[in-house]
Amino acid sequence: MYPELKLFIAGEWRSCSRDMPVINPATEKELGRLPCAAQQDLDDALDAAVKGFRIWSRTSPRDRADTLLQVAALLRDRQEEIARSITLEHGKPLQQARLEVIRGAEFFEWDAGEAMRTYGRVIPAPAGHKFAVHHQPIGVVTAFSPWNFPVSQPARKIAGALASGCSVILKAAEETPAGAIHIARAFEDAGLPPGVLNLVFGDPAMISGYLIPQPPVRLVAFTGSTAVGRHLTTLASEHMTSVLMELGGHAPVIVCEDTDVTAAATSGAVRKMRNAGQVCTSPTRFFVHEDIFDNFTDTFVTRAAATLVGNGMDDGVEMGPLANERRVPVLTGLVEDACAKGAELATGGARLGDAGYFFQPTVLVNVPDTARIMQEEPFGPIAVINPVASLDDAISQANAVPYGLAGYAFTNRADYIDRMIDEVEVGNLSINTLEASMPETPFGGVKSSGYGREGGSEGLDNYMTVKHVWHASKIA
Repeated sequence: MYPELKLFIAGEWRSCSRDMPVINPATEKELGRLPCAAQQDLDDALDAAVKGFRIWSRTSPRDRADTLLQVAALLRDRQEEIARSITLEHGKPLQQARLEVIRGAEFFEWDAGEAMRTYGRVIPAPAGHKFAVHHQPIGVVTAFSPWNFPVSQPARKIAGALASGCSVILKAAEETPAGAIHIARAFEDAGLPPGVLNLVFGDPAMISGYLIPQPPVRLVAFTGSTAVGRHLTTLASEHMTSVLMELGGHAPVIVCEDTDVTAAATSGAVRKMRNAGQVCTSPTRFFVHEDIFDNFTDTFVTRAAATLVGNGMDDGVEMGPLANERRVPVLTGLVEDACAKGAELATGGARLGDAGYFFQPTVLVNVPDTARIMQEEPFGPIAVINPVASLDDAISQANAVPYGLAGYAFTNRADYIDRMIDEVEVGNLSINTLEASMPETPFGGVKSSGYGREGGSEGLDNYMTVKHVWHASKIA
């Protein structure tokens, strides 16, 4: 069920002299050995990407779209095999893994259509002159995808780049490499020219530090923590290289007094524990109107505590383990800090069991602003529920962090909705739903949550340059 782990460079699969283990987080057993790229591998990938760009940038948008659609079809056909691979390496429940494979296919399908809609325009000009705007692929892209969504995150980066006519060197996450490997296999089977897509793994700092300064690299596309995103942006800026950054979040949820309390609390508890809370858009800071606070909290805590935690391969499991061992002490530390500063631990708060990286679904109530978790994204199954006296208070609390990726609200009042649209500082605001994005909608953050957008009609903008052509019919 688990694929052979290799690099994919210039259309060929290769091993390396140095490798590292990939661990099943539910059992702590080794799944395989992942090759780690050396500098020569990176040089080969760079050379291949340059050659691949010459071919792919001159390939017609229709042909590029056809290839993306073939890959999407292959992912759908191989859904079960791919889903089992990522459940083994990540831990998420199998049904959620199946849905992630389909979501990855949808990114390719959407961007296949966008490949044929990279329109320029003609600008009115004086007689004897023509002004035209052309959109052209930016060049070689170095992309970095995280471990929390092993298929959909690499798919989103690759889809945007290839739809635009760029070539890609993707460094996918070492903890969860199978998803990217399955995608590369699909492109190989779809007949993608060698070098258009290259896949490497290894030391993240070495790979980013070596590739980003290389002259052919014209865009750095990264999804991950704000701290790493700032470092990569600084490195790219030294070489005038463009960046596309989708960084951390700390999503607020404003629960107004007019909402269906039971439905909102139940939805919040279920979504908070999805993917074990390891989602940059995960609802985390719940600001609940004081009139419904007790009812909301009781319902939320009861549903969160009832979450079935276990091996993602087992039927009925709602939440798997954390994806890696280092997250366990981080979450434990955040809970201990909050409680020491006066927060109430309503449920959970500790590691679960003796084997695997399982953590209890956790709810903290009445958390003071001085607690670290009020400023630090937990990236785990921990929810904070605090009362607020008014919408003014809720909006102020929602905006009181440096992040602005996703935000949510539950209300039926049009005046509340208008205010939140105008005042909540996020790139993605969802009302009466905890879904943050779809392939056809733009996704990205404000403030310290990043720069640029993926998805929607804006999704290819960062992968393209704008060229103005001024054509005079006679020499002036």
